[in-house]
Amino acid sequence: MTTTTAELDALTAAAAAAAPVWRAADAATRASWLRAAADALDAHLDELVAIADEETRLGETRLRGEVGRTTGQLRLFATVVEEGSYLELTVDDADPSAARPELRRMLTGVGPVAVFSASNFPFAFSVAGGDTASALAAGNPVIVKAHSGHPRLSERTAAIVADALVAAGAPEGSLALVEGREAGNALVQHPVIQAAGFTGSLGGGRALFDLASGRPDPIPFYGELGSVNPVVITPAAVAARGEALAQGLVGSFTLGVGQFCTKPGVVFVPAGAGFEDLVAGLATGAAGGPLLTERITAAFPSGVAHLESDPSVAVVAQGLPAEPGSAQPVVLSTDAAAVAARPSVLLEECFGPVTLLVRYASEAELHAALEAVPGSLTATLHAEDADDVAAVLEVLTRKAGRVLFAGWPTGVAVTWSQHHGGPWPATTSLHTSVGATAIRRFLRPVVFQDAPAALLPEVLRDESLAQLPHRRNGVLQVP
Repeated sequence: MTTTTAELDALTAAAAAAAPVWRAADAATRASWLRAAADALDAHLDELVAIADEETRLGETRLRGEVGRTTGQLRLFATVVEEGSYLELTVDDADPSAARPELRRMLTGVGPVAVFSASNFPFAFSVAGGDTASALAAGNPVIVKAHSGHPRLSERTAAIVADALVAAGAPEGSLALVEGREAGNALVQHPVIQAAGFTGSLGGGRALFDLASGRPDPIPFYGELGSVNPVVITPAAVAARGEALAQGLVGSFTLGVGQFCTKPGVVFVPAGAGFEDLVAGLATGAAGGPLLTERITAAFPSGVAHLESDPSVAVVAQGLPAEPGSAQPVVLSTDAAAVAARPSVLLEECFGPVTLLVRYASEAELHAALEAVPGSLTATLHAEDADDVAAVLEVLTRKAGRVLFAGWPTGVAVTWSQHHGGPWPATTSLHTSVGATAIRRFLRPVVFQDAPAALLPEVLRDESLAQLPHRRNGVLQVP
């Protein structure tokens, strides 16, 4: 099913009409709308999980947990709206001696937002996922482009959430769904749309990014596009806890059949420390499974073959044999010199259960290879207290948006402090798509100069400011 031009125009017109209502809604009202959407999804849990399992084959346990994450995101953003610091309320009182007028600044919703669903998280990064939750919290209607990998789930989720919003008092046009690639392209170019969020492939995201930038009125496009998520393991860490690290790595790169955007795809290991053997011994017993879509299933062996085409690459281990249409875990190895020389081959993301171990024999080799690593969502450093890793940490901090010192990067906590983003090509911006500050993507600043109190937005009036965090004449005020 493809949304027609006439249907798209009707949906965008409804979103445009709903936008002023969302912007004007007070915190309690907007938060109640978000919680109503969460409650509705929880009420339809069994139905939605059944549809999702048929379309994605992710399994009931994983999907139930993902619905919980999705409704948790909606409720988190309800608290963000109520807390109020996201508005960045700022006042400079008039100062006649300095010829300075009164200035009152706030952030406000940009207007209708386009959201492009991801395949690998059919709830948490889909119709009612983090992009939608943060855009609604910012005071913007949302039009979602459904992912072709789970169309029935997308349609049902959109219907449930849209109905719940209207039943809670939100205007018609608060949430809508379009289907088909052509409709998605038209959506990001439609003059009503003021920003877009995307999670998916580098190629698809770049194409939409270019469309958004090429409009007569370019709009911000917040895309999460691809990430190899480098890991560095020091010799001392291997000596101290090599077996546990190998177990953690195998569990992480095979989690969800390797279909997490934070999968550790490139792991720098000390040459001659025996870590490859430890991983091989565990990986041979690792199970694969079916991948999300036919397109992903077809691309996985091609991606592995692309890595294996480099003469430096060897197969360290393969997991349990896979059934037809499924993916078998693979561990590959190379050396740091090859990575530094041919990053376009060896540092290309391969979606699925594969990881590349990169041997380094010296600090110089490690640093040269790390400098070739593209921007990533995460970087992980496993070291011991006595290790001097300041220089490595400096590189990893430049390369990634989240740096881990324990555990493995798969799994993204939805919290106030979380950051899920990174330098290009991990994302197209410096903003996060997970956590409370994801709301910042869909807000714009506006300043009111010498405005009569009666004409100010309610949150900028003195009686409201007394109850909200704000800055006045440069001094932070916390109620």
